[in-house]
Order: sequence, then structure tokens, then C-alpha cells
Amino acid sequence: MRGPETIAVEPMDGPAAVQAEDAFRLVYAEVFAEPPYCETAEDVKVTFRRFRSQTRKHTFRGALAHTGKGEPVGIAYGYNLGSTTGWWDQLIAPVPDEMRREDGRRTFGLMELAVRAPWRGRGIARRLHDAVLQGNGAERVLLNVHPESKAAVAAYRSWGYRKIGDAYPWEDADLHDVLLLSLAH
Repeated sequence: MRGPETIAVEPMDGPAAVQAEDAFRLVYAEVFAEPPYCETAEDVKVTFRRFRSQTRKHTFRGALAHTGKGEPVGIAYGYNLGSTTGWWDQLIAPVPDEMRREDGRRTFGLMELAVRAPWRGRGIARRLHDAVLQGNGAERVLLNVHPESKAAVAAYRSWGYRKIGDAYPWEDADLHDVLLLSLAH
């Protein structure tokens, strides 16, 4: 574990996240190279082609955690799901229409949340999570998590997420848990 240095969490809109793409990419590539993800350089390229598209959404929210010297230690980002989102179609078992209903404000889709290994266990993931949700106004948060990522699953459960189904979130993906968090307003 790293020393007691202060970690700043910086909320970002889409243009700011684009400017910080190298930091987002560094964290993502390092964290998701680990099991159970085992992502390759090609997987990272695909993710960051999507990232550039996602940052153009007007509801995009990102957060970057970094040391006082600017070293990136964690990332989070996502956006509110539009009425035509395909997220619900990925579930293996259908959910009720009322759960699927989206209007561009109701549900924040948390695309990524990652903290580099030396900085884990210090509450940084929770700070990143809270930073992307701050002031968003969504009723709930939806995410996919690999069930073998035990620490991530445990963190999400402790934050109040509940499993609502299983999905293959992209072509050739492993089966993921789909988790939902209701936000109190």
C-alpha cells in the first residue's frame, strides 16, 4: 500500500475527460489487465473508441482520482441512459417494462469504475462513485460487474446495489451481474 499522500478526486464533464484521456486510459489498462478481466491492448483500444463517443453525450460525467503530484490512481465515468438504450436488451431474463423505462434522466449508467492496486482499500472507489453521481438527479444507477471480481461485487453490495439479472454486455464478454442502486432524493 502507498503512503498517506492525499488523493484528490476531480469531477469532469465530457470535454475535460477527453483532455484527461491518457490518465483514464492508463488506469483502465492497468486495472482491467488483471484477472478476471484479462483485457488486452486491443480491448483497451475498443473501450477508448467508445469512451470518445460517450464523452460527447450531454449527460456524461467522469471523475479522476490522482495524487498531489498528478499520478492517476482511479477513474469513474458514465452517463444517463436514453429512451433507446440497449442495456436492458442484454439481460438474459427480461425485466418488467416499468423497470426498463428510460427517459434520459431516470438512470445513470456507470460504465467504468476502477482504482489501481496500490491505492485500493482507501475509499477512493466510493469517492469516485459519489463524484460522478453528485447533482445528477437520476433515480437510480445501473452497472455491470464481473461476478469473479469479488472486491468490486462486495463494494457495490455494501453501497446498496442489488442484483437484478445477468447479461453478456458485449460480444464475446463473460457473463456479468447487472446491479441496480436506487438513489434517495
